[in-house]
Amino acid sequence: MITVGELRRGVGIELDGHIYSIMEYQHIKMGRGGAQVRLKLRDLRSGAIFDRTFPASEKFARIRVERRPVQFTYREGDLFHFMDQETFEDRVVPLQILGESVSYLKDGMELELAYFGEEPIGVELPLNVEMRVVQTDPGFRGDTATGGTKPATTETGLVVQVPLFVVTGDVIRVDTRDGSYLERV
Repeated sequence: MITVGELRRGVGIELDGHIYSIMEYQHIKMGRGGAQVRLKLRDLRSGAIFDRTFPASEKFARIRVERRPVQFTYREGDLFHFMDQETFEDRVVPLQILGESVSYLKDGMELELAYFGEEPIGVELPLNVEMRVVQTDPGFRGDTATGGTKPATTETGLVVQVPLFVVTGDVIRVDTRDGSYLERV
């Protein structure tokens, strides 16, 4: 069992026979009432995201997640193929399980595939990835008081707000936790 104090982003829990990953965690203390915990949860099987509130005394069943190193090989419609680095088997994961992670997947990328038993439930992305900018408008200085930003589309289709000096063809580093620009490589 896991207590409220041990909850963190990315921790897997089981509620009512379903398995969830914690996306956001917020501890709330009301004036007269007891403390509460508001969780933003993602169902690991269906990909559904929702909020639930629990009393601070609640205990949760932690799920045991196993991680295996894989390499992303290719996408076939809504199915994503990964090669297990240890057994060299082809692992197929549907789009609904991967969720927003698909925006960061590039051919040949090495990452970890998370399993609940033998069921794939998601991928563990690196903290940042390097991506090539395939389209962005030219940046014009002079009409901003501070450094401005503009949208840039990367090779995977992800749109990132970048500084005005980034041009089409540049390689940028993107934070996979929130999709923000880190630096030009």
